[in-house]
Amino acid sequence: MAGTLYTYPESFRANKVLIAARYSGAAVKVVCDPPQFELGVTNHSPEFLAKFPLGKVPAFETSDGSTITESNAIAYYVANSQLRGTTDLDAARILQYINFADSEVLPSVCTWTFPTLGIMQPNQQAVGQAQAAVKRCLEVLDSALATRTFLVGERVTLADITLVCNLLLLYKQVLDPGLRAPYVNVNRWFATCVNQPQFKAVLGDVPLCTKMAVFDAKKYNELFPKEKKEKAKKGGGEAKEESGKGSAKKQQKSDTHKKKEAEPPAEEDDAPKTAKFVDPYLSLPPSPFIMDAFKRVYSNEDIETKAIPYLWENFDKEGWSLWRADYRYNNELKMSFMAANLIGGMFQRVEKLHKYGFGSVLVFGEDYKLSISGIWLFRGQQLAFNLVDSWNVDAPSYDFTKLDPENEEHRKMVNEFLVWKGDFEGRGPEPTDGKIFK
Repeated sequence: MAGTLYTYPESFRANKVLIAARYSGAAVKVVCDPPQFELGVTNHSPEFLAKFPLGKVPAFETSDGSTITESNAIAYYVANSQLRGTTDLDAARILQYINFADSEVLPSVCTWTFPTLGIMQPNQQAVGQAQAAVKRCLEVLDSALATRTFLVGERVTLADITLVCNLLLLYKQVLDPGLRAPYVNVNRWFATCVNQPQFKAVLGDVPLCTKMAVFDAKKYNELFPKEKKEKAKKGGGEAKEESGKGSAKKQQKSDTHKKKEAEPPAEEDDAPKTAKFVDPYLSLPPSPFIMDAFKRVYSNEDIETKAIPYLWENFDKEGWSLWRADYRYNNELKMSFMAANLIGGMFQRVEKLHKYGFGSVLVFGEDYKLSISGIWLFRGQQLAFNLVDSWNVDAPSYDFTKLDPENEEHRKMVNEFLVWKGDFEGRGPEPTDGKIFK
């Protein structure tokens, strides 16, 4: 199983080949640096294309001169029977997870993380859809790993290797502590894998995201200056690579890699333009309740004697709605400051809701015995988080109940959350921590 792997540094697709080789003991020579290999030059040369007609990397040449392309095929070739699956059923399940990793996970990971690395501009609608898709994938994995250390069998297989490599950017760039908190089983599995000697030999230490990264405009301008765009329009371009299929409309073949932080989104072309935000509330009829006026009273006047009376005297039940929110994963909360950070992260990700929403989300209890609950006031009669994909990143971690503004018990509940004082259904008299969205 000896041979030569042609790639470029830090390619996550090459990494899965190299990790598999570490487990199997296959002798793999890596050619990734000039002058032996220069991306966009070497793989376009007649000699390279004679062996690998598509010019894609990673590409592998065996010791007897045979050639293999596509990273999953190369990883399979250098793997051993344990990594491939020792039974037909295990082999089928491993293939299932490999397809899941490339078809379901990778496109959304690329769409979400590539803008944070400056290698494509963010399309807000696409990023929102990608975030929702990632959450669904993580939920599936979390359920599958509830009673398992690894995905298939009792040892690492190509299923684990492929998924870890495809999730790597997610954990390093955007899955901050609040976002990854619901996926305890996935987090445990990911940490277990990346700390295996065979993984560490290839990946090194893997730092986990502490704050979700955002679009890096400076790096984008460095990678795609105007003259390079002009060259691309005239037919210039860089090397092809296995595509993160479906990850973005303009992300056809991802080998314009110029920086080591991530894979490229596409051959050079006009980068995807940021989609204009579509306000879901523009079609609603006017409301006599003015949110900004309420927020000013709440911020500047006494809450009990001024803000609460103002709310109920002016509330428009036809134009606005009240919601109770309860966190689903209280048993996973550890420290109160971490729970507060989780709330803060959610608030940051729904910045565009400030005009149409108000929230009081509180932490109750003591460390390791915490819970999170809150109330939200939204324009219209629908739960706001469901209206825009990018607003719905954290909301699935909560149960929401619509409140009746004419119900005295519901009013009492809202009042307690506004003033941060009360019985709170037996959790009072005061919360441990909390945050106001206004």
